[in-house]
Amino acid sequence: MSAPLRLKRVMESCGITQGVMAAAAKIPRDALNKLVNHGHWPPRVDRAALRARIMAAVKAAGGSHTGLFATDRAPAVAIHAAPHASHKTRRALHELALAAADLAKKKPPQRANAARAIAPTPTTVEDDAMLLRKQTLSPATRQHFQLPRDPFEDPATQEDVYLNSELRYVRESMYQVARHGGFMGVIGESGAGKSTLRMELLDRIEREAQSIIVIEPYVLAMEAQDKVGKTLRATHIAEAMMAAIDPLATIRSSPNARFHQLHESLKNSARAGHSHVVIVEEAHCMPRQTLKHLKRFLELRSGLKRLLSIILLGQPELLQILSEHNPEVREVVQRIEIVTLPALSTDLGAYLKHRFARAGVPLEKVVHAGAIDALREKLTPTRATGTLLYPLAIANALTAAMNRAAEVQLPQVSADVVRGI
Repeated sequence: MSAPLRLKRVMESCGITQGVMAAAAKIPRDALNKLVNHGHWPPRVDRAALRARIMAAVKAAGGSHTGLFATDRAPAVAIHAAPHASHKTRRALHELALAAADLAKKKPPQRANAARAIAPTPTTVEDDAMLLRKQTLSPATRQHFQLPRDPFEDPATQEDVYLNSELRYVRESMYQVARHGGFMGVIGESGAGKSTLRMELLDRIEREAQSIIVIEPYVLAMEAQDKVGKTLRATHIAEAMMAAIDPLATIRSSPNARFHQLHESLKNSARAGHSHVVIVEEAHCMPRQTLKHLKRFLELRSGLKRLLSIILLGQPELLQILSEHNPEVREVVQRIEIVTLPALSTDLGAYLKHRFARAGVPLEKVVHAGAIDALREKLTPTRATGTLLYPLAIANALTAAMNRAAEVQLPQVSADVVRGI
């Protein structure tokens, strides 16, 4: 039995996770994953020192490290973990990881006979639920798994958009507000699908030939304060509305005349059979004064008929701004319907099946069933980060795992590969 395979057995016997062992060994988690699963020792790392740190971690967990790194020809020595030592094990490993972190801060000694100093391998001990950077599916990965296209590319048709019962409710609510009026806020984490629902709404309006004029003020540099960006003001929203409703009109000079002109233009457009909806993305960056002014836009009527509806799309900070305990925006809080985009916790498998089916390949051909559970565990809610089970984080994590599986020529993405990214 090879040394890496013995190490894997020992870690399982002692209940040591890869994250804990990587911290104790002072190597990145993906490097440890390559070591225990494929026998690839980390480059530019003193192998003897690494063995010593690993054996110390095993000893602290109550296991025997004797013969752990014996040669492949040497007989394997049985490893026994101390029974009922889970609390003791975790405490000992935690103390070992803290000691390793303290040692990492110290400058390594310079060897007099070395041509150059050996740089320590950079190591970061992070939460298992870590938001990965943007990942791109490599051409080699697509060829390895025979993927005609990237399963996680932006939806091109309505059928590409995944909808469970909760998302269908949000989608239909946005549509009804756009058609019949109302005031709605859609709250979701970055990558939760807010922009996808907005694009799908615009596509549906065009596809069904609805007489709805969509007004989208530009928010490219929008911030809550002028000192860090450009604030979106009520006058900017009014200008966007006039540009969409009556683009050939000559805008009046005085503020009072401009808003009167806007009101008349809305009335004329409504008499022609049009509905009007203002959609503001990144609404959590809107100044509070502008949020308060939205209530006055809602009050524009023709008789009893509302002339305008509003949909705000924002991150959870918007929910904090629109708290019922914030008297500064009480007029908005009392009128807006708030819906929150859910995490894909129980629907993770269904979501992935839908995405891979749209890409033309069955999910089970690429991803092992155990890898889905591992992905759910990796992106499980934590106190520090909250849940990461949203489309963007899921796509980045699984894309990284697919690239890694293709790199080592695995037929499927396994649970170990997911845990090791």
